[in-house]
Amino acid sequence: MASAPQTQPQLPLFYNDLVPLNSKEHRGFHSRTVDSAPWLAKQHAIPLTADEFIQAQRHFPIVFSSGDNPLPLALMGLNEGVNTFLDDNGKITEPVYMPAYIRRYPWLLAKLTNDTDELSLCYDPTCEAIGDFKEGEPLFDDKGEASEATKGVLDFCEKFEQSGARTKQFMEELTSRELLMEGEVSIQAGGDDAKPFLYRGFQMVNQEKLNELDDETILTFHKNGILALCQAHLMSLDVMRSIFQRQLDQGKGPKADAKT
Repeated sequence: MASAPQTQPQLPLFYNDLVPLNSKEHRGFHSRTVDSAPWLAKQHAIPLTADEFIQAQRHFPIVFSSGDNPLPLALMGLNEGVNTFLDDNGKITEPVYMPAYIRRYPWLLAKLTNDTDELSLCYDPTCEAIGDFKEGEPLFDDKGEASEATKGVLDFCEKFEQSGARTKQFMEELTSRELLMEGEVSIQAGGDDAKPFLYRGFQMVNQEKLNELDDETILTFHKNGILALCQAHLMSLDVMRSIFQRQLDQGKGPKADAKT
């Protein structure tokens, strides 16, 4: 969930390039609203912060990525390249909670050099929402100072980084106590004789291990909110079948054994 330095060859999901925002080069730039997100149309798994679990669990299954450093993910579709909440042009088809990771784009706080911990506000220049055009909100005022819109973006990005730090702490608790296990969901489509579709390749909280925690740990988890996050995650898994049905209704159902 942490922001990637500009010098790293692999940029975060959605980002094609990063340019530091500065008043000298971008004084006349504006930020405008766009009515589609083609960069999101084919993304089925979106990074999610722990702060969003309660809101997101009503809309998406929340799972954890595989590997040694798992991250929470909101599944907007169950198969690669399928987002059931956007059409092929990237337009939202119905009201839905949008994860902060999506709302942050095309902005990002990133290190300009590897020898500093200071983060600078950057943006993806390939995004059509930011540019040297007249419409939209100005990024700087006549004096070259950051506009209110830019200050708002900076505040949002700073809060996102703080939320990312809390998410990291949450994940460290889960992994250090070995509360994650390999997930598997079987969904039956068609008649009783139809072969079920198996979804693997993700991790989930081991509810049995969670229930076996000692009373002191359970009380601590309750007080610091970890227990509520685990419960929101486990409850959200029921939404997998709803997402699967959305895929079928949209003609985007899986053709064979599938993985998230």
